Amino acid sequence: MDSIYQSIEILSKEKGIDSQIVLDAVKDAMLIAARKHFRTTENYEADFNETSGLRLYAVKTVAEAVSDPSTEMTLSEAKRYDPQAEVGTVVRIPKPTDALGRISAQTAKQVIFQKVREAERETVYREYADRVGELVNTAIKRVEGLDLVVDLGKTEARLPKREQSRLETYSVGDRVRCVIKIVDKSAKGPGVVVSRADAELVKRLFEQEVPEIYDGTVAIRGCAREAGERTKIAVSSRDRDVDSVGACVGMKGMRVQSIIRELRGEKIDIIEYSDDSIQFATHALSPAKITRVTILDPAEKHMEVIVDDSQLSLAIGKRGQNVRLAAKLLGWKIDIKSEEEKRQEVQNAMNLLSTGAPVSALIDFGLAEPIVDALVKGDIGTVEKLGGMTPEQLESIPDIDEDAVARIQQAINGYYGQEYGEQAPIESTPDDAEETPEQFSGAETVSGENAVDSTSDNMVESATESGVEEGQQP
Repeated sequence: MDSIYQSIEILSKEKGIDSQIVLDAVKDAMLIAARKHFRTTENYEADFNETSGLRLYAVKTVAEAVSDPSTEMTLSEAKRYDPQAEVGTVVRIPKPTDALGRISAQTAKQVIFQKVREAERETVYREYADRVGELVNTAIKRVEGLDLVVDLGKTEARLPKREQSRLETYSVGDRVRCVIKIVDKSAKGPGVVVSRADAELVKRLFEQEVPEIYDGTVAIRGCAREAGERTKIAVSSRDRDVDSVGACVGMKGMRVQSIIRELRGEKIDIIEYSDDSIQFATHALSPAKITRVTILDPAEKHMEVIVDDSQLSLAIGKRGQNVRLAAKLLGWKIDIKSEEEKRQEVQNAMNLLSTGAPVSALIDFGLAEPIVDALVKGDIGTVEKLGGMTPEQLESIPDIDEDAVARIQQAINGYYGQEYGEQAPIESTPDDAEETPEQFSGAETVSGENAVDSTSDNMVESATESGVEEGQQP
């Protein structure tokens, strides 16, 4: 009996769990094995103490009239096991444990292992659940496929391939520093997942190397990382006399170089944090020099960054890495363009404006969409070009008939009538009433960016026939 008790104690210490949990697992295994061996519906109890060892009992209730022999017994039968038994008391009948056999013992063994594993997972979860993000020292224990199993001391942890840096290779026995990323109680294997690729690792390393971060003088405001390539970390100082970037770099770069060696040569950009998004973006895209930053949509966090032509490749980085990390650090969507690209974009917009309004604008004036589609297919893209065409030219376009021509003329008249009403708010007088066509033409030219060319003779005639002269009064 001493050997069983000692085995339970050894197993409890080895797995780091309470010995009572192992003892309860042994009792449960004994009950399952007994039910499987005796194949009855009797109720069983298992008992264990240091003197008598492990005992198995069938439990029955004393009754005057027995209705179920598997759970009840008469008073005379109960007196044989307990002389003081009375009706209604519970009597325990000893059962032989040596008769359980090899199969039942194997079943009991499996049950014990399962219970111990469950208890072990529960213990590991309670110990490490609150330590996610903590830096731990581990040793490579074994290799399982592409993943590594590391030793945390009391338990094992898994270092998956996706959480490894591409710059690093490992061998069994190597000591590595990792951060605890996930603690899973329901996992089949080790319930703790550690990482060498997470941005939290860089944060924890800076906390260890930089005393100003450890005591709170310098704060880490953000970190974006692509493991094995580059990391951008933003820091700020709570003390105006302390340079946050200089504190992280250290004298002659000693502090940051120590972290770079730990990360096997990974590049690290230390950036000064700013509450101003434009200023922060300028810092985050270093080492490129930024010409200007424009906020396109504050709600959607979308900005446009313009750089000199010679700085474009540097701002984008290798395979877009620099701008990708900057966007991740800021939490904004960033569009990077060179000065030449922006200049070309503005020129294209101006060219588009100079060509006039698209024919789709006539839909607002009653022109049907099928007619607009037919005009576009006929290479008639602007209202100005359409207004300069004769009815015969329009009818030569496929799917355009006389009725469509009439609708087009009506829509054009409405378009130019509204445009004139909006652009010529000057009150007319009897003296200048006869000069209405010239006023209309002048309004077209002065209306700014949208009308570079004056209307053709056909446009003026069409506008005059549509009653523009009568409609110029507000």
